[in-house]
Amino acid sequence: MNTGMIVVVDDEKIVTSAFKTLLKVEGFNNAHFFNNPKEALEFLQNNTPDLVISDFLMPEMNGLEFLLEVKNLYPEVSKILLTGYADKENAIKAINEIGLYRYIEKPWNNDDLIINIKNGIERSYLLSELRKKISELEEAKKELEKYSHNLEQIVEERTADLKQSNAKLEGIFSHCADGIIIINEDGIIEQVNPACESLIGLVASKIISTSIDDYLTSHKTFISKELHKLDERELLLRDFHVKNLLSSVETPIEISFARITSDDEYKRFVGVIRDVTEQKKSDKLRDDFIATLTHDLRTPLLAAIQTLTFFLEGALGELDEKQKLLLSTMQKSNEDLLGLVNALLEVYKYDAEKLTLTKTNFNIYNLVEQVYNELLPLAKSKNIDFKIDCSDKELEICADRSELRRVVCNLCGNAINYTQDGGIVTITLKSEENDLIFSVTDNGCGIPPEDIPNMFQRFSQGTSKKRSTGTGLGLYLSRQIIESHGGKIWLESKVNKGSEFSFLLTDTVKERSLI
Repeated sequence: MNTGMIVVVDDEKIVTSAFKTLLKVEGFNNAHFFNNPKEALEFLQNNTPDLVISDFLMPEMNGLEFLLEVKNLYPEVSKILLTGYADKENAIKAINEIGLYRYIEKPWNNDDLIINIKNGIERSYLLSELRKKISELEEAKKELEKYSHNLEQIVEERTADLKQSNAKLEGIFSHCADGIIIINEDGIIEQVNPACESLIGLVASKIISTSIDDYLTSHKTFISKELHKLDERELLLRDFHVKNLLSSVETPIEISFARITSDDEYKRFVGVIRDVTEQKKSDKLRDDFIATLTHDLRTPLLAAIQTLTFFLEGALGELDEKQKLLLSTMQKSNEDLLGLVNALLEVYKYDAEKLTLTKTNFNIYNLVEQVYNELLPLAKSKNIDFKIDCSDKELEICADRSELRRVVCNLCGNAINYTQDGGIVTITLKSEENDLIFSVTDNGCGIPPEDIPNMFQRFSQGTSKKRSTGTGLGLYLSRQIIESHGGKIWLESKVNKGSEFSFLLTDTVKERSLI
């Protein structure tokens, strides 16, 4: 059989080796493997693939950048992105911006991977065939103009080809396991397939001419509003539900929309509705497992830290310097691990929306000053000019003090850590009407523009030029905390000039009572 040409790119040789073995066993003999995305692009300049598989995190060029170059070369070729669980948001972004066919989380299941590979090649083939048919139809138009004397015969030939193409498309439309729906720009349904009928619980004649918002719901938005934002790009909508009008069962779904090209101004869209019930169950099991595991790890870690503290305090006898150094190292490692466990628990609570903010009225300047005093020794050790700029020291806000302290401590600590000896770090605190604006500015190494959008993502560690040794959760948690307060957090930075991290809390400043 014709298995198609496959290109696999991963900077780890052990991964490409595993792919090579797996694909050979499955009968894919035309596969090419690269450990450098730039070498793969050179190969693709002169070779047309049927499927491209790329890792996400790679040096010099990440998976999103690489697959965007592939899309420019071969728009119809199916693309698969290999990601870790933490990079799911980037994979979703790739679906929207690159037209990604699939994202597969590591470690993958070989059977599922092979199915996706076969389906991806088949998809590339079908898109290629569809493009050929479109080209043939355009050629037919030219032929009609050129050979008008033989118009009837040419029309009959092209009509037969068109019927054959329509029959193939009708077969895909009718037998696709996912729901397919065609709507206009106002969200009015024009056509549905049998799978969509089953999801909604009505026959097509009852669904057509009604609004898609009557069946698909979300706590975030209406689909008809999102369609007006869609031009030529694909649009993926998540966290929607479809209610079956027969069983009253609400099914979680994802919807991928694309505009149907047309020469007139009347916009029509085709949507693919996918049931993600099993995926939701799998995600919940995985999140619950992580939460349970990290929670159960805290007790033995606390016990180990306390035991090491007893040793270091001399509870079991005096220790020599080598013993103290060894035990101190062990204690620090356990404390770092405990910090990671606590951070993972906080991430789970925010992602699962299980954390309730406890808002109280308090003096924000006093909180910032407390954090400042705690970090001042670290700043002095690096000879950093560390200061607070606040004209109103009586500023009182209503927020969760403990969670907000976590944000302030993280932003200020990062500024000191990434500023060279002899640098300047300034905390600015001010209010505008009832809004609080907090900023911390440094004159450190700065952040490249291409890395700024990723800084508040989960497990983002440093930049493409410099990695941090932390968990990569600090800025992600800071964003979650600020957004839970209804606020906004952002970053402005220039390479070799410095960075400014800021957050805004709206309607949080308390008015002072007049005496």
